[in-house]
Amino acid sequence: MSAPTEGATEEDRRDFIVMVARELAEAEGWTGVSTRRLAERAEVDVGDLYRHFADQEALLAAVAVCAFADLAADLAEAHAEATEGHAEATEGTERAWPAVVSAYLDFAYANPEVYDAMLALTPDLALGVDGVPAAPRAVFAELRAALAPLAEGRDPDSLAEVGWSLLHGVVMLTRGGRLRPEAQEEREAMIADRLLRWP
Repeated sequence: MSAPTEGATEEDRRDFIVMVARELAEAEGWTGVSTRRLAERAEVDVGDLYRHFADQEALLAAVAVCAFADLAADLAEAHAEATEGHAEATEGTERAWPAVVSAYLDFAYANPEVYDAMLALTPDLALGVDGVPAAPRAVFAELRAALAPLAEGRDPDSLAEVGWSLLHGVVMLTRGGRLRPEAQEEREAMIADRLLRWP
């Protein structure tokens, strides 16, 4: 996305600032996303930033919501590709969860700072909070859709919560260097293929 032109809408300008904040955070960490640095990088006045985002929390929330929407789209695409073209419905649905696991982990590891904005720095975007935007709910819905065929009498929402917890836990522990690097593939295969299946 290039810098908005003169005829750009306020929404275009806001989206551009969010994109620049994402790029700056991934390059320099959230400590590098000061108002001055962001205004410089986005080529806008500091006043323009404050017109769109009252404070750093509002900016973080906007970045997180945008990233949740991107993650939901990635998960939906992975699910669709895994199930497409399978004559047997069971075969397609069994392929969905491993594909969604892979897409989730790819996103989380490729965008660590943005992932932190989504799931560590914006507690108001929790699923249980009234008025949470649609994008975080869409991520949960995609995880649930991939896991529901494996529920076999278990509550699909609870199963999706456990699946999300496993994915988030392995991401954060791996990034923190707390887990054995040589077992990374095995851990991910266990989450994708075995842990959540009914015995």
